[in-house]
Amino acid sequence: MTKSLEQHRKDIVEIGRRIYQLGYVAAFDGNISVRLENGNVLATPTAMSKGFMAEEDLVIVDPEGRAVEGKRKVSSEIAMHLLIYRLRSDVQAVVHAHPPCATGYAAAGVPLTKAILAEVVLVLGCIPLTRYGTTGTSELTDAIRDYVPRHDALLLANHGVVTYGSDLFLAHAKMETVEHFARISLTTKVLGRETLLSGEDVDKLLVAREKYGIRGPSPVGEGCPALGEEGSEPRITLTRSQLVDIIQSALMSLQKGR
Repeated sequence: MTKSLEQHRKDIVEIGRRIYQLGYVAAFDGNISVRLENGNVLATPTAMSKGFMAEEDLVIVDPEGRAVEGKRKVSSEIAMHLLIYRLRSDVQAVVHAHPPCATGYAAAGVPLTKAILAEVVLVLGCIPLTRYGTTGTSELTDAIRDYVPRHDALLLANHGVVTYGSDLFLAHAKMETVEHFARISLTTKVLGRETLLSGEDVDKLLVAREKYGIRGPSPVGEGCPALGEEGSEPRITLTRSQLVDIIQSALMSLQKGR
C-alpha cells in the first residue's frame, strides 16, 4: 500500500525522535530521507535537531538535489542519500546517524565484519568501513559508492553510520542492529575472546535468509563476514603477569640446560 506524503512526513518526524531519544544523534546531527512515488525525495532540513522537528520543517528535493518544496534548506549530506537511491532501486529510505559505539568503531578504523552474531549475519552480513570523506562534499559520496550495491549498512570513517532499506522503519531497525552489534562486539574485546561462526554456520543462515524472505544484496563474499576456522584451536588469553611467569620459567629452563 502506497503511503501518502502526509504519512511519510509523520514517519520521518517519528524516526527523528527515536534516534534522538536513543542517543544516536546530538545537537543537529544526522539526517533522514524517504523516496517519494514520483522520484522526489522528502528529507530532514539542515541545522535542526532531529528530536524536535515538525512535519512542516521537512523539505522536498528532486533526484538532483534541487529544492522543490519547503521553507528550510535541505541537509548538506543529501548527496549521500541521492547516491544511494540512484544505485539501489530497492531502497526507499535512508537513515544517517552517529550511534556512539558504532561510531567509535568508525573513528577507530575498525569495521564490524566478524561473524559473531547469527542475527547480524542473517540481516546485514557485515558492516564494512568506508574511507573518510569530508561532510557535504563529493569525497563522501565517492567513499561509499563501491559499497552501496553490496551492503545495507556502512560505517563512515570518523563520521558515523548510514543504513537504508525498503521502508523507513526497516532502515531505522538496521541502524539499531548496527549499534547493538557494536556493543556486543566491544564486550567480546573487553572479555578478551570471541568465537566466530564457521562457513558452514553462515551457509545455513543464508538458507534461512531465503526462508524468511529477507531481501537485499547477498550478505556474504570476499571475507565478509570474517569467519571462524573449522577445527581451529581455542584462543588462550593470558594476563601480563602470567606471560612474564611463563617467559621467566622458559629462560630458567634454558639456563639449566646449558
